[in-house]
Amino acid sequence: MIEIERKFLVNSEDFKKEAHKNTRIVQGFLNTDPKRTVRVRIKGTQAFLTVKGIGSTSGTSRFEWEKEIDALEAEQLMLLCEKEIIEKVRYEISLGNHLYEVDEFSGENKGLIIAEIELEDENETFLKPDWLGQEVTGDRRYYNSQLSKNPYMLW
Repeated sequence: MIEIERKFLVNSEDFKKEAHKNTRIVQGFLNTDPKRTVRVRIKGTQAFLTVKGIGSTSGTSRFEWEKEIDALEAEQLMLLCEKEIIEKVRYEISLGNHLYEVDEFSGENKGLIIAEIELEDENETFLKPDWLGQEVTGDRRYYNSQLSKNPYMLW
């Protein structure tokens, strides 16, 4: 239940040529306290309730618990969410033994594209494609919970 991931800005749309899947995601937050973030997510036809704990000093790892829920229940929970709802398209790109999830945001976060890669170990090596830009792991501004409160277009 510990998630280890690194986040990067994306410097071109070349990743779209490598994507084998893309899915629309809508998500809101019932709680954005960094000690216990609670997210409702509708991903395609599936829905999830996720609880995330406080991150490590580097921001690379943190507790994560996720449970699939009924999509209709998720829609009802969205009505209780804080402030802005996040909308994005997630592209999946397999590279070596890893999967990159690249989120292209819309709405108030339009123009922001972030790539995430989950790892087994914080020091694990991985391939870095040319479209991968500056690392933003641990930069709270790029957490979805923070983007819902302080959207990218307002920076």
